[in-house]
Amino acid sequence: MYTFSSKLKTFSLILMVVGLLGIGYGFFSAPKNIQEVEAILASDAHGHNEASAEVHAVAGENKVSAETEHKEHLEHVLSQLQNKPWAALYVACIFFMLISLGVLAFYAIQQVAQAGWSPVLFRVMQGITAYLPVGSVIFFIILVLCGLHYSNIFIWLHEGITKVGSANYDKEIAAKSGYLNFPFWIVRAAIFLIVWNLYRYFSRKNCLEQDEATDDSFYKKNFKMTAGFLVFFIVSESIMSWDWIMSIDPHWSSTLFGWYVFASFFVSGITTIALVTLYLKSRGYLEYVNTSHIHDLAKFMFGFSVFWTYLWFSQFMLIWYANIPEEITYFVIRIQQYNLPFFGAVAMNFLFPILILINTDFKRITWILTIASTFILFGHYVDFFNMIMPGTVGDKWFIGVSEIASLFFFLGLFIYVVFTALSKVPLLPKRNPFIEESKHYHY
Repeated sequence: MYTFSSKLKTFSLILMVVGLLGIGYGFFSAPKNIQEVEAILASDAHGHNEASAEVHAVAGENKVSAETEHKEHLEHVLSQLQNKPWAALYVACIFFMLISLGVLAFYAIQQVAQAGWSPVLFRVMQGITAYLPVGSVIFFIILVLCGLHYSNIFIWLHEGITKVGSANYDKEIAAKSGYLNFPFWIVRAAIFLIVWNLYRYFSRKNCLEQDEATDDSFYKKNFKMTAGFLVFFIVSESIMSWDWIMSIDPHWSSTLFGWYVFASFFVSGITTIALVTLYLKSRGYLEYVNTSHIHDLAKFMFGFSVFWTYLWFSQFMLIWYANIPEEITYFVIRIQQYNLPFFGAVAMNFLFPILILINTDFKRITWILTIASTFILFGHYVDFFNMIMPGTVGDKWFIGVSEIASLFFFLGLFIYVVFTALSKVPLLPKRNPFIEESKHYHY
């Protein structure tokens, strides 16, 4: 049985404490009113010149209009800067939660496929999915706070946005209000999170009870339950991606978006399995996991990195070529204002895995695979950053305390929960029908 080392536990706790302090500072330092925004802009020479130009551009003839526009601009900047700590928290929270969901989906696929190579890794997968309940609770709280107007991440939740005659009225969002409304939205979120966690709980319970059983009854229960879960998952995953990410830009839509988000968190989940497995192997655990198992994980990492790139290019190319204003704006903003993270994500999620993992021998070398895994995970974190930040903070983004602290907190929490779960049960499922095949898996 794995023992959660005191050094790793201390490291995760330090990350959480530092992260919490940084998150608190991020919220505390966010501007509270227009006057503070003016002071921030005045401290920046470029922003000061812009503000002055806006006020004085039409001095005399249209001064009142210019001042009104200037005030609206300041209110918009205030909203963006207040969104910044919320958006940073949201990116980190959803990313780590979806990693655990991606691992759960991979685990379910292995069960339904009756894969013979992977049962020795099942407890690693179950340990990683232990984060799903914790991440789900935190994420649901954030969604509720958004609905209570503590955050402006989702503009379609603004008061008066669907009310004709309101200053905030938006005709396009109003047309979608039958779907994008808080009660329906939060109920969908609750259903998805509850069902995912119920499957995670009962599949793990059955797997543990199978160890003590005299027949394969618990394995068969898991098989039937998993088949139903995967049907629910593939539907709920698409809707989830529309609700929690695409609706941040409610005037834009993409029919590929559900698959695109899935590819991103699914390959991140597989990569996390590989990293945790390599760590446990380095500590002397998982005696039956060999280079063939590691090689297969690396093949999945490589394959789904290519799949993600295919979806990225397909979504981008079709929208860019069609050049429809309401669609192309989504990418114009990201290319003009998020140039480095936008194209940097492609390099980290495609070029680097292709150059490294295409080599068969490299898929079996621990240090090379560790480096590749680190790049892939960071690249997909940046990918989620690109999906969420432009619609919440616009051009006022930068990597500051809020972004780093949110990453630290959820990384520390993820490490603590996952390795605590791994330390509670044996790392080898003894009575799985395919365990012997998995223990002697070589090619």
